[in-house]
Amino acid sequence: MNIDTKIFCIIPSYNEQDKIKRTIRDVKKIIKNIVVIDDGSSDETYKKAKETGVIVLKHIINRGQGAALQTGNKFAYDNGAEAAVHFDADGQFAANEIPRLLKPLLNNECDVSLGSRFICGAPKMPWTKKYILFPIARLVNYVLLGIKLTDPQSGFRALNRKAMESIMIEQDGSAHCSEILYKSNINRLRIKEVPMTVIYNEYGQSLFRGKGRKKGGIQIIKDLLLAKIMQ
Repeated sequence: MNIDTKIFCIIPSYNEQDKIKRTIRDVKKIIKNIVVIDDGSSDETYKKAKETGVIVLKHIINRGQGAALQTGNKFAYDNGAEAAVHFDADGQFAANEIPRLLKPLLNNECDVSLGSRFICGAPKMPWTKKYILFPIARLVNYVLLGIKLTDPQSGFRALNRKAMESIMIEQDGSAHCSEILYKSNINRLRIKEVPMTVIYNEYGQSLFRGKGRKKGGIQIIKDLLLAKIMQ
């Protein structure tokens, strides 16, 4: 299946030289327009992505996943995209689920389509994520942002052109997930969750440790509180 050329796939990447080509290859089967943002990698991510023939943008320094997504969103919007899919470079997401993610968007049922690990039951994931990080994230999103979803930190999402125009991502790190939800809510964008699969190749962020794209869960909450205060 090859989706309309007005749809772009944005792939933020940081030190993913071993996985980026496979990820691009899988996505190419579904979406023609792929934009990889090399977020200041210190390995050969940029070189290997360029070898696939897709568009590759580069941050000189590692700014964070949120910043990379904003760079990709702006590029896609400026080049006439009607929709943008956010897709991780590390092989956690399944490219063959992109059509399911886009379906409600293309049917004008929503402006923001979000993949959810929890719609079809309890997924296999590290227990600290399932029983500590995600319950805290749901509570924080509900209390601070007024948003109630099954998967509060999903990075597998699709935005239509209206959403791309309405949402400017200002949280450079992992707090961008909640920021996108919050700005969707205040801009009265329609949100819909669809089932998705996540393959955990590595743990990701912990409660206290991590930086950049894997910033610790406590730091994400601090970022959200600061953003809320500064509104």
